[in-house]
Amino acid sequence: MDRLRPRPQLIAAGHRVTATTRSDTAADTVRALGAEPVRGDLEDPGSLRRAAEASGGVIHLAYRHDVAFTTDPAGAAETEYRAVKAMGEALTGTQRPFVMAVGLAGLPEGQVATETDRAVAHGPAGRRIEAVDHVLGLAEHGVRASVVRLPPTVHGTGDTGFVPQLVTLARRTGQSAYVGAGDNRWPAVHREDAAALFRLAAEQATAGTVLHGVAEEGVAFRDIAEGIATALGVPTRSLDADAASGHFGGFARLTGGDFPASSTLTRERFGWAPSGPGLLAELAAGDYPS
Repeated sequence: MDRLRPRPQLIAAGHRVTATTRSDTAADTVRALGAEPVRGDLEDPGSLRRAAEASGGVIHLAYRHDVAFTTDPAGAAETEYRAVKAMGEALTGTQRPFVMAVGLAGLPEGQVATETDRAVAHGPAGRRIEAVDHVLGLAEHGVRASVVRLPPTVHGTGDTGFVPQLVTLARRTGQSAYVGAGDNRWPAVHREDAAALFRLAAEQATAGTVLHGVAEEGVAFRDIAEGIATALGVPTRSLDADAASGHFGGFARLTGGDFPASSTLTRERFGWAPSGPGLLAELAAGDYPS
């Protein structure tokens, strides 16, 4: 949960928040934010089931990103499926909220995705789309389940996602790269705006709702690469598909993907009005240290 910082949002709105943690250090961080830690781990569905049973609802943000784009994408997806299944069983028949975070994978590329588009499971991580379908299906079992789709990057101070990894890669290799012409698009959202949307989903979303946590519909990846290059003082470079595979490794398909997405329906339905700085503005402001 820490990456998106939903806890201050929820606590400020009067909610009592419990956050699952795997270490004493994480527990201390949770307490400092005003929440109560409880031990839980994606690899231990029983711990998540117990935490869900004791809760008034669940916001699920965790994923094994450490292996999902490197050594074991199928394993990461399977781990999440077991986790959401356990938490869903704990909430069955309670009418409590269960909000799941997921990316835009599985949606048609090259066109602006909307909340009504259905993701299709394919590839080694297809099980994750099945997990999403399972959560949405809990609407028929007395759970106020909803899904928040997020862009590839949720940026802001403290971000540990894809943009800082791109910054680290550019620093290490001495160049900020993009694939081909770099006109493929990444949507973006500031982490504080994303946190506000998770609170709204937990409080208001009806069962079976899909929300889009998208503030910027699509930022050209070349512009992202150039923003990183300017911040670090390194050149940009266009790579063909083969070179991109060697440069980006497991992230190559993501960096070359075209994932524009709209949040029009989400804004209209929930009154969500993202106001945080855009991704390029944040890169220009130096929020990703050089």
